[in-house]
Amino acid sequence: MLPKVSAQRFSSAHLTSIEGYRHLVGDELFEELRTLARELNGVRVCHINSTGFGGGVAELLARLVPLANALGLSADWRLIQGTPEFFSVTKALHNGLQGATYALTEADKAIFLHVNRESAKLLHAEYDVYIVHDPQPVAFLEAAGRRDARWIWRCHIDTSDPNTEIAAFLLPYIDLYDAVVFTMREFLLPGIRVPHTAFIAPAIDPLSTKNMELPEKLCRQVVANSGVDVHRPLVVQVSRFDPWKDPMGVVQAFRIARQEMPGLQLALVGAIAGDDPEGWQLLSLVQKETEDDPDIFVFTNLAGVGSMEVNAFQRACDLVIQKSVREGFGLVVSESFWKARPVVAGRAGGIPMQYPAGFERYLVDSVEECASDMLELLRDPKLRRDFGAAAREHVRENFLLPRLLRDELALVKRVLSSPSVPG
Repeated sequence: MLPKVSAQRFSSAHLTSIEGYRHLVGDELFEELRTLARELNGVRVCHINSTGFGGGVAELLARLVPLANALGLSADWRLIQGTPEFFSVTKALHNGLQGATYALTEADKAIFLHVNRESAKLLHAEYDVYIVHDPQPVAFLEAAGRRDARWIWRCHIDTSDPNTEIAAFLLPYIDLYDAVVFTMREFLLPGIRVPHTAFIAPAIDPLSTKNMELPEKLCRQVVANSGVDVHRPLVVQVSRFDPWKDPMGVVQAFRIARQEMPGLQLALVGAIAGDDPEGWQLLSLVQKETEDDPDIFVFTNLAGVGSMEVNAFQRACDLVIQKSVREGFGLVVSESFWKARPVVAGRAGGIPMQYPAGFERYLVDSVEECASDMLELLRDPKLRRDFGAAAREHVRENFLLPRLLRDELALVKRVLSSPSVPG
């Protein structure tokens, strides 16, 4: 059977956790969410993606699925069975959809389709709605057949200007779906033809280990235990080791800023995702570049840095960097803003929508701009506090988990009430 991720379910003893969201998102949204859950009572939903750890999709599903079940829905999360060769191909497809150059071979196509079709054979459970995430399992519908269900493809990346060859290969599989979801209208994949299109931004869970409130003393202790000097200024980037996140550009910007602020420290807190073989190569490059610099620290999930440690680093630092050059959304921006930390970030994809009004000037397009903005914020504690307070409120209003689930359930309801795509 296709592996089911063991996302923790809320038991009846944890129902107060559901109510714990009400004061954060307000009565109106909370009751709207509960109404949708009642209307969809008995509907079986299955999320399918390619990895259970290390990436933003896995992080979202680990919180979204239990919350859906806690509301009385029937939601599962399953993983396709990939191979190293498959994930090398799907990383190329992922990059290609974001515009990277890649010459897709017949062997690549065969590997991609073989894994999707073999994985589909393992799915024996029946559901009413399948939500398939990103390009890795996009051919799953073609392989599994419709099963008298509705199918939604959820794309978490920026596909506005894709490699045309890769788009042409994937579009026939995407067009079989009843609906597609993109983070924002600008990401809509050119040439797509499906009955329903939705634009739904991701969100963070404020009650998760990664985002829950932590005492300042504990955060400083966690950071100190890692070897960082808590008495000197610290900037942090939290992200996968991915070229689109530009960790080498962060290192360059940091070194420019340090020339004017001796004692400045940088922590690169990164994850290696299970479906991203490219991450190992970039991690090796980053470690080689920084190994002789005593002010730069590199931490990964492979060495015990988990959600709690990320939370502590984001709360204990003076400033967060997210210098992405291409981005679907960038959950770490909302995570940092929720902790009232200012962020200097790349002007990419879904990052600008997370910025509060009046602070968009800290979106950057170059290493030099990044260094300059870092210094401006580090030298002005009041500016950092004002930025952080405005950012937290903006996230509270727009980017918390109940809003995401509300939007997703509204789409499920709409798709179920419409005729299925023939085939």
